[in-house]
Amino acid sequence: MYQPEPQSMTFSTLIHEIDKGIIKIPQFQRDFVWSIDQSGRLIDSIIKGYPIGTFILWESQEKLRSVRNIGGANLPDTPPGSMVQYVLDGQQRMTSLYASLKGLNVKRDKGADDFSAIFVDLVADEDDPIIITSIEERDPSEVISLRDLLNGGISVLAAYPTTMYQKLEDYKNRLYTYRFSTILLRGASIDVATEVFTRLNVGGKSLTVFEIMVAKTYDADQDFDLAEKFEALIERLEFVGYETISDSTVLQTISILLVGECARKNILKLDKQSFINIWDQLVDSIEKAVEYFRNYFRIPVSKILPYNALIVPFSYFFYHHPTKPVNEMKKYLDDFFWRVSLTERYSSGVETKLAQDIKRIDQILKNQLPSYDYQPDTSKDYIINNGWFSANRSFIKAILCLMAYKEPKSFNDNSIVRINNDWLKQANSRNYHHFFPRSYLKNRGENEFYINHIVNITIVDDFLNKNRIRSQAPSKYMKTFKIENKELDKAMKTHLIDDLEVYGIWKDDYDLFFEQRAKKISQELTKRIIPQKLGIQKQ
Repeated sequence: MYQPEPQSMTFSTLIHEIDKGIIKIPQFQRDFVWSIDQSGRLIDSIIKGYPIGTFILWESQEKLRSVRNIGGANLPDTPPGSMVQYVLDGQQRMTSLYASLKGLNVKRDKGADDFSAIFVDLVADEDDPIIITSIEERDPSEVISLRDLLNGGISVLAAYPTTMYQKLEDYKNRLYTYRFSTILLRGASIDVATEVFTRLNVGGKSLTVFEIMVAKTYDADQDFDLAEKFEALIERLEFVGYETISDSTVLQTISILLVGECARKNILKLDKQSFINIWDQLVDSIEKAVEYFRNYFRIPVSKILPYNALIVPFSYFFYHHPTKPVNEMKKYLDDFFWRVSLTERYSSGVETKLAQDIKRIDQILKNQLPSYDYQPDTSKDYIINNGWFSANRSFIKAILCLMAYKEPKSFNDNSIVRINNDWLKQANSRNYHHFFPRSYLKNRGENEFYINHIVNITIVDDFLNKNRIRSQAPSKYMKTFKIENKELDKAMKTHLIDDLEVYGIWKDDYDLFFEQRAKKISQELTKRIIPQKLGIQKQ
């Protein structure tokens, strides 16, 4: 059983170890947030001999992605042959001490804080604050900066009245001889270290799996930094509108590729070298999956992808099958996509279901149709009853994918509607247009459920939605577009509206429109599912 080692170190030793590059702040620690006043109170406690808590350090030979610049100071790498001591608990206190003693200028999101503005009040009583951060209207002979007290030469100290010499020496001695309580985790694994960190921070935000894996897989010799690698991947995906893919999805994908499962425990146990070795192939597989979503399914942006998690099985497919599927294999993969999306399969228990679905992908890779124990309902009635428009539901996103597949054209000039991730964050997005405008239907007394329904949604550009259509009746604004666009009928087919007359648009017949469009959506979705009896593989 692992036993931690209680120790103590002096003030000067602590600072020396930081300066030398022995003590590091691991990347998974939060940013330094303490104010100058908080730091001043910490120094005040030290100078009065009060306990300030225990520093917990993890001594290890592992090279983690560490924050080298404690408090903004440029610190050296750990000397060759030396063990690193990573701070698991006490980072705010330790950085406060270092910043205060060095007088650092600590950069913040909004400006910077000058930690040299910490002073010792030489005439304060023991019951009063001895450390202060403001010396306005104070006699310069009664206060001294913390830096001057500790580092000032004879000329600096000699400038004070002789009556202050004893105080100067006493306070300097109190700081230098103060012993900090430390607990050293010597030789513990990174799993133990991160578990200790997480338990120590139960009142705050626990480490994410990604933060742990950034620390665990960091390797300076191989130039591997997961945080930087992930950022580079997202920058590449941003060029094609798929920048919303999460770090957890990437970890699930790499875990599936390496061990066939992707629960938290599986990810944390991944072998570091295997993780590093497969990274480039992982990126290639994800990019091939994204390319397939964009080109074959015509899903232009990741925001309408029903689940981020769909990246996992499709990346797995392209890892084992680098070229695009054709013929039956393509049909089976298509069927898999729509089944997952329409049944809202990954809305819960996603790790378990991904592990199950990888076995189905294995069958598809063998050119076999997998058997399923679930069946999507693509009937008109189901769409009507479950079509409340929420941009976060996978069932609704699946229908949006269907709409995007048709490459919707602008009502007024037949240009392809541009779909943007930034415009798809919520149901009132610029791209989402209620074909029968909401205010128009509300004035007619229509029920809100049927107003804000996927059947009433079309994808248009922002200008058309906000400036040309607004709250007009469909017969009115469509008459204008009929004059402007000689191929309006063709354009409307890309919106799953086959015939303006049959769909009741010229008569503003919402009931007829709703019925006809729900029927059309049902027909299109049904074509994308391969019929089979549940649990029985089609031969």
